Amino acid sequence: MTTETTTVPHQATSPEQSAGSTPRATAEFWFDPVCPWAWMTSRWMTEVTRVRDVEVRWNVMSLAVLNDGRELPPEYRRSMDEAWGPVRVVTAARLAHGEDVVKPLYDAIGTRLHPGGRGDERMAVVAEALAEVGLPAELIEAAETDAYDDELRASHQRAIDLVGDEVGTPVVSINGTAFFGPVMTPAPKGEDAGRLWDGFALVTSVPGFYELKRTRTQGPVFD
Repeated sequence: MTTETTTVPHQATSPEQSAGSTPRATAEFWFDPVCPWAWMTSRWMTEVTRVRDVEVRWNVMSLAVLNDGRELPPEYRRSMDEAWGPVRVVTAARLAHGEDVVKPLYDAIGTRLHPGGRGDERMAVVAEALAEVGLPAELIEAAETDAYDDELRASHQRAIDLVGDEVGTPVVSINGTAFFGPVMTPAPKGEDAGRLWDGFALVTSVPGFYELKRTRTQGPVFD
């Protein structure tokens, strides 16, 4: 995608606080539909838009692209081979029907894959999601072709160019400064989501800040 971010204030504010005087913050979010951790972060980012004056532009990246050419255990290699389908379909849908379909289609796919527990039915899930959001059923054919891979790889590379090679999905960018993550479980809601956004926005405003991490001890909590 070729979108550009706008200037974001160092301290994010709610719509009520801004009263039209503070520029709307714009973030970009990169996801692979099959990644449960990207799904968790996307639920936080969705909640942020309810409690802060933030616009999010939703972009694809790909675990299949990220792992292309790498030596992987056989089971994980099969999973990566199967990961091409959903992200190709989202890419094809964006190209044919515009950016506004990306988030609804992602929501419909992700709800089924992650809290719905249907990770072993990826393409059936994608077909149902297309129907739910009113997109043509034939878009499912994009899963089996590399016709959209140049666009997919370009979107993926834009995230990597911002954040570097030693990351996965999701990637979030504010004002051209991007980080892998934040990784969380469960996704905070309400003002808790807003406060995390405020802190994340502050971190992105510090030029020398690169990393903050601890070992994950819990899997995704889909509440």
